[in-house]
Amino acid sequence: MAEIREVFAGGWLGKGPRTSAFEAAFAAHLGVAADRLVSLNSCTEGLFLAMELLDIGPGDEVVLPSVSFVGAANAVAARHGTPVFCDVDPSTLNPSAAHIAARLTTATRAVLVLHYGGYPGDIENIAALCRDRGIPLVEDAACAVASRASGTACGTFGEIGLWSFDPMKVLVTGDGGMLYARDPETARRAAELAYLGLRQVSGYAQAGNGGRWWDFQVGPFGRRSITNDIAAAIGSVQLEKLPSFVRRRREITHWYHGRLAGVAGLRRPAPPPPGHEPSYYFYWVQMDRRIRDEVATRLYRRGIYTSFRYAPLHLVGAYGPQPPLPGAERASEETLCIPLHQGLDDSQLDTVATELTAAVTEQCELAGIERS
Repeated sequence: MAEIREVFAGGWLGKGPRTSAFEAAFAAHLGVAADRLVSLNSCTEGLFLAMELLDIGPGDEVVLPSVSFVGAANAVAARHGTPVFCDVDPSTLNPSAAHIAARLTTATRAVLVLHYGGYPGDIENIAALCRDRGIPLVEDAACAVASRASGTACGTFGEIGLWSFDPMKVLVTGDGGMLYARDPETARRAAELAYLGLRQVSGYAQAGNGGRWWDFQVGPFGRRSITNDIAAAIGSVQLEKLPSFVRRRREITHWYHGRLAGVAGLRRPAPPPPGHEPSYYFYWVQMDRRIRDEVATRLYRRGIYTSFRYAPLHLVGAYGPQPPLPGAERASEETLCIPLHQGLDDSQLDTVATELTAAVTEQCELAGIERS
């Protein structure tokens, strides 16, 4: 609140010095040059920009995991490209390089991966595959604001990376996002497209220095996708707190993992492999598909909200006919994301674990499922 008051006291609420400072701080967090980052009003807008920057169009295929955010597929389809969905590992809900490779064709123009739940997945092998095939890699790192694989920040393995700062994420600005481009010229084009395609803008900073500072030129026909100094001020404070947020989320994840060990009929996610640092965005459990929905309903009636993110996109008719993807379909029927947030206290965690154990036990008995 103190930072927001300073923004209002300064009299400039739009995109300005606070936004530039946030971009620079986030670049330092990622370990990249600040001129490769463009702050945006949402990660979804970044996905649309990415498809525009790659000039995706009719006849172009973009391979992405079926368990992805709907905005990713929309971004492809809006350019009249074809989303081509690949399968995922039913336990990690991330695709492997083999899953991606199985869907590549001569029409593939890009690969777009999600880091499910903030876990890096097989990103190193996927990035190597894309380099070998000469295919641009786009990373939807919305869930992976602090995730790394072998020391490299998720979102920076490919040509374009995107992060979300919406109200459900780990680092929150109210709404907002960030785009990274490996190529500085691509980053410059992204910034131009994000602000109406304007060129030769002088404006307030040049007022009174001679000439008509209100003149401008338009290059590409862009949209207005920029953020503002209010959101950036919030983001700067959140970025300072990010290590403590992730630390608490890691503690909760480990606590769940220990507390839920041995619960018959319940499967826990595998721990990340060596060298992987997740953001711990989701914690999910898996169970027999015959009881998953009933368990969710019982928990909701007990005051505990659960969900499954994200519904398989290959089953959405708007994207056209798609082949069956057994891993994604199995995951969507057996997985439940349970509460995970740095604001949860130990008593709330105990309530979640106790109620989840009771719900699984009860539903297994009612369904006649032998638990092991």
